[in-house]
Amino acid sequence: MLGLIARGLSNTELAAHLRLSPTTIKTHIGHLLAKLHARHRAQLVNVAYETGLVGDRRRGV
Repeated sequence: MLGLIARGLSNTELAAHLRLSPTTIKTHIGHLLAKLHARHRAQLVNVAYETGLVGDRRRGV
């Protein structure tokens, strides 16, 4: 899920892609925020790039 968030999918898009309810998506995002000590979605995206979960778009990786 973190990789999909980093790729810019909205909660609605995540729900459709993963075939989950929007409420379940919000719960999972809340758990990610808590576990990673992040305050907002942008910090989750930073974690995804820093850990190599998603490549650097500028380099085409």
